[in-house]
Amino acid sequence: MKKIAYWVVGIAIVIQFIRPDFQNPKIDEAAVLNTDPKVMSLLKTSCYDCHSSETQYPWYHNIAPVSWVMADNINSGRKALDFTNWANIDPKVKSERLTRAKQLVNNEMMPKSEYLLLHKNAVLNDEEKKILEEFFDSQIQDI
Repeated sequence: MKKIAYWVVGIAIVIQFIRPDFQNPKIDEAAVLNTDPKVMSLLKTSCYDCHSSETQYPWYHNIAPVSWVMADNINSGRKALDFTNWANIDPKVKSERLTRAKQLVNNEMMPKSEYLLLHKNAVLNDEEKKILEEFFDSQIQDI
């Protein structure tokens, strides 16, 4: 039993050296989304950590394997929809992603539940969901 405990502790220490890159990419200010302050506030509170290059990394981003999951979620989020690269997103792709974002927010699948566990301020109420829905719709219409 003691040997197993040593192995578990040893593996836990070794995996701490396998670290993802947690540097935010450079931001092209000309490409950043600029919209209504109320919408921006909601996006920054509930979306920006995974859907922008302005991620605010919490203390636990340094702990493997949590860091691996977090890095994967951030990379996937930026790839899906990046509000700090807004002007550079292909219009057809943007329309598809906004339609999907609207569905995910309305079905309470975004923000992700594991994110909400430690970010209670990111939970969206019905009024906030409606504001985002109207924003997504207006952006789709503008394309």
